[in-house]
Amino acid sequence: MLTRLIAAALLALPSPLLAQALTPAQVDTIDAIVAKSLADTGVPSASIAVVRGDRIVLAKAYGKQSETRKVADPAAPYQIASISKQFTAAAILLLEDRGKLSLDDHVSKYIPGITDGDRVTIRQLLSHTSGLQDYWPQDYSFKAMATPVTPQQIVDRWAKKPLDFAPGTQWQYSNTGYVVAGMIVEKVSGMPLLTFLQRNVFEPLDMTALDQDLALGPKYPSGYGRYALGPVRVETPAAHGWLYAAGELSMSASDLAKWDIARLKRSVMPADDWQVQETPVKLADGSTNGYGLGVSMGSRDGHRYVEHSGEAVGFLSENIVFPDDKIAIVVLTNSWFSDAFIRIARGIEKVVLPATDSAATDANANTAALTRARTVYDQLRGGALDRALLTEDANFYFTPTALADYRTSLAALGEPTDFRQVGTTRLRGGFVNRVYRVTYPDRILSISTYALPGETGAFEQFLVAPAQ
Repeated sequence: MLTRLIAAALLALPSPLLAQALTPAQVDTIDAIVAKSLADTGVPSASIAVVRGDRIVLAKAYGKQSETRKVADPAAPYQIASISKQFTAAAILLLEDRGKLSLDDHVSKYIPGITDGDRVTIRQLLSHTSGLQDYWPQDYSFKAMATPVTPQQIVDRWAKKPLDFAPGTQWQYSNTGYVVAGMIVEKVSGMPLLTFLQRNVFEPLDMTALDQDLALGPKYPSGYGRYALGPVRVETPAAHGWLYAAGELSMSASDLAKWDIARLKRSVMPADDWQVQETPVKLADGSTNGYGLGVSMGSRDGHRYVEHSGEAVGFLSENIVFPDDKIAIVVLTNSWFSDAFIRIARGIEKVVLPATDSAATDANANTAALTRARTVYDQLRGGALDRALLTEDANFYFTPTALADYRTSLAALGEPTDFRQVGTTRLRGGFVNRVYRVTYPDRILSISTYALPGETGAFEQFLVAPAQ
């Protein structure tokens, strides 16, 4: 009887809903995309979810999630890092609905001591336009991250510095702003941020979310790192407290997909809250880069999207929603040394969307910085690094083990055939960020750098990874 009732209910559904499931051929293609991306990059594992309409049509895990978890489990929680920012922003929006605060309140109303707190608004915290300096622009664990930290200690060290720019005049990614936003949620709601989200978001959506600082040990996926093309190694997690409201959550791909479905259906929050989050914030001059409140908006090959990626120690993730197509893609990986998470997401897009993925454009290279980058790269290949070219944190990163792995793996490649800057030069956390592409006859490498401003600025970061 129950079977007949279910069959009758399915027959009553509109035909587009019946067509949402992926075909076996599509699943096979996605399997091949993930397998090739992991094999090419050395990333140990990936966990993915695909949403069509109002349901998850694929949830699957691949590879090795840890040294003790040899069989990949799609229910395993990965650290989603900065994808958490949209949840912090949602908490603020829900509190505004209840009349507890306003997006345009000044920070000084809730948290004392912030530089120019009487000029910085909550909206600017959430849109990265506050001017507060980012406390973690590096793509590695800097020295202080070996010691536990509290939100107040982050505020005391970074949010009391002079602003990088006048509030509302520029856009610059700032984890610091989200730490302050999380503190405001806790002060206004009278409970920890994660507790507020559990009661108001995760429980209503039947999501399981954990504090990433507690999602450690043999039951959970391990994060992995790699020095250049050296061995893939288990990463040492940052000490407790470093991600907090800027990226504290761990969850499975399916649980994150449930949030994406809520976005598509406009559930859990009022529809106007979703719209506010997805509205690009404009600077004082009227310009915008497409970032809203914890999410970035854009369009690729005619498909409008809402997106955010995440990076934690040993983890990289991508979450992208195509509202008009009623499709969402989640990709979680347990490494932070390659672009596998992006390759997989773009590959899945090609399967579930028509004609996506556009080529990135090269920007003009800064000649002085390019010369210094090539010098450091050649030194790493030769094993004789001039540490005067590095900051204290970068010198901390280049341990004897790191140097040995860089030398051994890079020297074997011979001389590169091309070395150039790609993408745009941008500011973040008081540093200048540039990316370089190194070409060999049989492979391509990417170098992510942060440097102090100026033509002779020391490198705060110099990370080499496989590229495509």
